[in-house]
Amino acid sequence: MTDQTTLDREIAVEQRHLDRVYARLAELRRSAADAEREGYRLARVGNFGALVERDAMVFHAAQRRHVLEAEHEGLVFGRLDLSAGQVLHVGRLGVRGENAETLVVDWRAPAAAAFYQATPAEPLGVVRRRTIQSSAEKVTRIEDDLLDPAAAPPDMAVVGDGALLATLSRATGRGMRDIVATIQREQDQAIRSPGSGVTIVSGGPGTGKTAVALHRAAYLLYSDRNRYAGGGILVVGPSTVFVQYIASVLPSLGEENATLHSLGSLFPGMSATRTDPPEVAAVKGSLRMRRVLERAVRDAVPDSPEELRLLYRGELLRLERRELDGIRDRALPRGARRNEVRRAAFDAVLSALYAQARQLRVGRLPEQRAFEDEIIERPEFREFLKAWWPRLHPRHVLGWLTRPDRLRRYAGGILAGSEIRLLSAAYRSLDTEGLTIADIALLDELDALLGKPVQRAKPRRDPFQLAGGVRELSTFADRQRAARAAARERPADYREYAHVVVDEAQDVSPMQWRMIGRRGRLASWTVVGDPAQTAWTGDAEELTRARDQALGRRRRHQFTLTTNYRNSAEIFAVAAAEIRRLYPELPLPTAVRSTGVAPVERTVPAAELPAATVEAAGTLLGEVEGTVGVITPVPRRDEVAGWLGELGGSRLQVVTSLQAKGMEYDGVVLVAPSEIRADPGSGVRTLYVALSRATQRLTTIDPVT
Repeated sequence: MTDQTTLDREIAVEQRHLDRVYARLAELRRSAADAEREGYRLARVGNFGALVERDAMVFHAAQRRHVLEAEHEGLVFGRLDLSAGQVLHVGRLGVRGENAETLVVDWRAPAAAAFYQATPAEPLGVVRRRTIQSSAEKVTRIEDDLLDPAAAPPDMAVVGDGALLATLSRATGRGMRDIVATIQREQDQAIRSPGSGVTIVSGGPGTGKTAVALHRAAYLLYSDRNRYAGGGILVVGPSTVFVQYIASVLPSLGEENATLHSLGSLFPGMSATRTDPPEVAAVKGSLRMRRVLERAVRDAVPDSPEELRLLYRGELLRLERRELDGIRDRALPRGARRNEVRRAAFDAVLSALYAQARQLRVGRLPEQRAFEDEIIERPEFREFLKAWWPRLHPRHVLGWLTRPDRLRRYAGGILAGSEIRLLSAAYRSLDTEGLTIADIALLDELDALLGKPVQRAKPRRDPFQLAGGVRELSTFADRQRAARAAARERPADYREYAHVVVDEAQDVSPMQWRMIGRRGRLASWTVVGDPAQTAWTGDAEELTRARDQALGRRRRHQFTLTTNYRNSAEIFAVAAAEIRRLYPELPLPTAVRSTGVAPVERTVPAAELPAATVEAAGTLLGEVEGTVGVITPVPRRDEVAGWLGELGGSRLQVVTSLQAKGMEYDGVVLVAPSEIRADPGSGVRTLYVALSRATQRLTTIDPVT
């Protein structure tokens, strides 16, 4: 039997503590339930005082039971080893043992503040800080930061990325010690920047931009819970893969009050993972598309009625296409939203019919109101209105762009002929292949242009109303809890966030900035990215203008991260050489860790690429304990995934060079890097990103013909 690894031993230590916490939690839940039942028994006394006492007792017992049940998952998420020898476990709520000893410190308590605030520069009495991730009641992962190496006992284990920092801290020479302190200080200053305004964090690969963004979200919730939990925090990432990657981070920091979205899922009810070629994405992302869409929403519905014909008291009333178009144009002055002026358009049609009836001297013509009531009741008129001016969903209007004649009419004079041809070719596959990520921002723009159909407000349902009008017997505590839950409910298209975090911001297009900006009009912002990694090939000035409009005139707080502690120096040297092709003088972060293992670069005949990829992935799975990413050119993703099958299980992930943004893997197999580089728009920058995803091992395999 092999020796248990340090990681396994430390996970076992935390598991024993977690088992004790959950056992105590079960006891507390039983006690709360017993107290609640006892409260109901007091009602049997029959006097008013007993009823008041019952409500008070039941309220507090039910509230406690609800908290204990709601905070079950991921209850303990941190540990602090203090220089005084004390160990504190930090979690979602405080838990004490039978003898009043502290099992878990509530993260809101002053004693837990060091979990967020301690740094190597100011350890605040903390020797080791540990982040604990769990699933149900099982510890699944731990990560350590050694904040005060001089105070650490010789036998103190340090695991995860913290082990790297510990090694650097203990290295000979003052320089290494300063670097480690700088890493933490840089990040901590950005995390703790003022909650108002806009915090902009830039830095190259491996500098911890995403970690800063997520820790900042947790810190804001910690520092002003009423504001940020009440209004909500929105975190926007570049892809679904990335959002899934970060989904466990905030819960592991003790937070679940953030809403996570990719750029392809931000519009409610729609989701996209498909990407456009860079030249198409540049057109769809341009602000000029707003003018194209403005023309579209004012146009007649495809295949709508050419005329309206009604026989009324022996006379034919008729509105031809020209008249109907005129009514539509008058009902849609600049700034009007189509779905919100339907009634005005219908009224205009009725008025035109009445005017015609008077002109034809229809016999026994009633007053206009009676005439309109009579016409509205006619099924053929109702069918006409539905076909002529239906309630439009943004997806309907986007579908109109699949018709080349319409696209040319909408885009003429706004887009160049070559751009119109690119869009026309791209939208041929809309119905068969679905939306792309860039289309989601266009849907959001169309939604703003169309407006919401006017509907009657639905009364809020009483949660204690049963069938037949019977009301469930409930306590004051029940109703208070229901009222708080209703207050926390947010619509699917919520737009009043208190804070917005945008990760990989360098890839957000102008139209996407407009989409995010609509959700952050009341918010403060955290924006993180690296201009050198951008895949945007459109107008840079337009991009800056759109971003500034979204962020508004809020005060800016700028931070730059300068140390790469993700990549080994050997791996980052390869990535740095690539980006130097474009930007010879670009300041790059310093990679401070050396493994002595050089990246593997292979070229193989094209026919041998599948076998070579499988072999390389298998080798890395054996060399690293964690995850292996196989990064491919965008068109090859499904093909490469087919080669690998079920190899590696959940430890292996196949992603495109675009999906790899923001990700990191212990080992990376990069397939066909020359094909990624060959893209004339952002190929070198995209390859730079792909090369800098690996923390320990990197293998590149290029096919040659």
